[in-house]
Amino acid sequence: MGATDAFPESAAQAGAGPAQPGGLLDVLGVAAVMLDAKGRIALWSPQAEELFGWRAEEALGRPAVRLLVHPEHVELVLRLFAEVMASGESWAGVFPVRRKDGSTRLVEFRNMRLQDEHGASYALGIATDQAVLREVERDLALSVRLVAQSPIGLAVLDTDLRFVMVNPALERINELPAERHIGRHVREALSFLDTEGIEERMRQVLTTGRPLLDDFSIGRTASHPDADQAWSVSYYRLEDAKGRVLGLATSVVDVTEQHRAATEAARARRRLAVIADASATVGTTLDVGRTAQELADVIVPELADLAAVDVLEAVLEGRRPSPPGRGGPARFQALAVAATGRTPAVRAADPTGQLAAYETERLITRCVTEARPVLVADVGPDDLRHIAADAQGAELLRTCGLHSYLAVPLIARGEVLGALSLYRLDNPLPFDDDDVVLAVELAARAAVCIDNARSYQSERRTALTLQRHLMNHRPPRPSGMDIAYRYQPAQAASEVGGDWFDVIPVPGDRTALVVGDVMGSGLNAAATMGQLRTTTRALADLDLAPDEVLRHLDHIAGGLDPAFATCLYAVHDPHREECTIAVAGHLPPVVVRPGRPPELLDLPTGAPLGVGGVGAVAFEQTTVELRPGDQLVLYTDGLIETRDEAIDTRLDRFLALLAEPERPLEELCDRLLGELRHGNDHDDVALLIARIRGSAD
Repeated sequence: MGATDAFPESAAQAGAGPAQPGGLLDVLGVAAVMLDAKGRIALWSPQAEELFGWRAEEALGRPAVRLLVHPEHVELVLRLFAEVMASGESWAGVFPVRRKDGSTRLVEFRNMRLQDEHGASYALGIATDQAVLREVERDLALSVRLVAQSPIGLAVLDTDLRFVMVNPALERINELPAERHIGRHVREALSFLDTEGIEERMRQVLTTGRPLLDDFSIGRTASHPDADQAWSVSYYRLEDAKGRVLGLATSVVDVTEQHRAATEAARARRRLAVIADASATVGTTLDVGRTAQELADVIVPELADLAAVDVLEAVLEGRRPSPPGRGGPARFQALAVAATGRTPAVRAADPTGQLAAYETERLITRCVTEARPVLVADVGPDDLRHIAADAQGAELLRTCGLHSYLAVPLIARGEVLGALSLYRLDNPLPFDDDDVVLAVELAARAAVCIDNARSYQSERRTALTLQRHLMNHRPPRPSGMDIAYRYQPAQAASEVGGDWFDVIPVPGDRTALVVGDVMGSGLNAAATMGQLRTTTRALADLDLAPDEVLRHLDHIAGGLDPAFATCLYAVHDPHREECTIAVAGHLPPVVVRPGRPPELLDLPTGAPLGVGGVGAVAFEQTTVELRPGDQLVLYTDGLIETRDEAIDTRLDRFLALLAEPERPLEELCDRLLGELRHGNDHDDVALLIARIRGSAD
């Protein structure tokens, strides 16, 4: 009877029905029952007891029809048994089985005739609870490309682990005919697998009697020598009616597609993790070299054993590189190299910071000039001379085991900036198309960061050049005072701004002391600073009062971009021993008098320059006494403000440093910058200290 044959009406009413051909009989919880030619139960697996309720000693040796079949189905079962034993055809279907407790359970069967080496026939039944099977099948259906419809291979082995029986499905799975199995040990028949581990697990099942389900094995068969095949194997101990161990039964399911899908999914997860890591760690600074090193470090060892980042010399110098497609040598600067361990292959890459001309036949040159990846999946002897810079480097790469190479251009905003070179030495797998896609993605992300860093560094150089040009004069020696000063630009290109100071002689032996800070950063801030500084010097020549100077500066600042700035303008009169100060939104100065604590002057703050519409009352001036030995300390917020400490804490520290024993002004400037500037380089700093001289000085 075939699997699609109809049941009698009584059986159908009892809930029986045929199983569809090819339906998955999951090996989890499968019971194995073997009947002899007379229909007596000869073998009874532990799962059979759980499924049918009968212990092995209760079932073994008894006719199966009396133990498991309701009276109304006995005739049908005997006919099916006779047909299976006579024809050798397998039967699969669902049948209502009587359990020991008298209840009925729908069980899905796989029944087939087996023959041993003596020609004896057996009926092997593989059975599982239909409800459990359907539940597992539903769960498996949710997974990608699982083995729901894979054929199941079955075999019986003796206690020495020699094959006694195999079914046709196992012949197909192992790609070996039955005669190549029977009588042979597992290690002899299945030489394409890790048979040492398999036999160890089989013996464990033979010893303990506990089945081992879904044991995973990987190997390569004769028809698939270049691709792994995967199988899910379950083992069950077989016993006779007296409990004597006869051998082992195995069921095998081909899960190659599932294995490949899982492997690919794991590979995809690793690649996504690399991209996520690159997003978080590449481009953390606006430094070209640091960004290149971050890229190399992300790639090794996940994607390559050795990685090098080279950028075109023209890019680093701020010039536009040659357009893609133009042949000829290319000049590069090596920015970063990363490698696994301490491989000597690192010496084959150009030292970081070194400029080198790469000839036209170099693969990295072709990658840049053609603006496309260059992949050499399997590196041969002739390829090495196009990968390495010279013959010595080619020999070094050969001895280190270079077998696969990939060069990817660094392209940002349509311009080729350089190239990323990847080498595989220890990783046995060659680069493939998926690796190219990942490398291109990483290179594109890094190229944007490198281009941003290059642009910021170029802007920084320009802004610093402008600032130095505007601040390059040495202030004259003022009348009645000694001065010391410092100016330090921000380290980040985007934050180079418009801090300035000035010392300006005014009529009557007086001296104007100025410090200011343009809000904003970059070239515009530096340019605004230059205009305000020049205007301040011109206004000082008119001998205007400090509040008048700030009112004029406020008017001028309203037409600049950026328009806002803070400023402190003070005029010292040595004859009156006093200083008149006006403030436009700037931090207050500090007066240090001998024998007294430093004093942070409490002055009317005023509005920043450029606010506009404030009117003449916006700025007030205050006169303070300055006697010989007194010091006036002017500064910008870059000296005091940080991103992780409160301003009051920083001011207290500032005043504590000024309270230290008196020291030369130049030394005092260095002391203040060394203590307050350390680790705080995100903003410009201008510092100006004036110490009043006595009449005899």
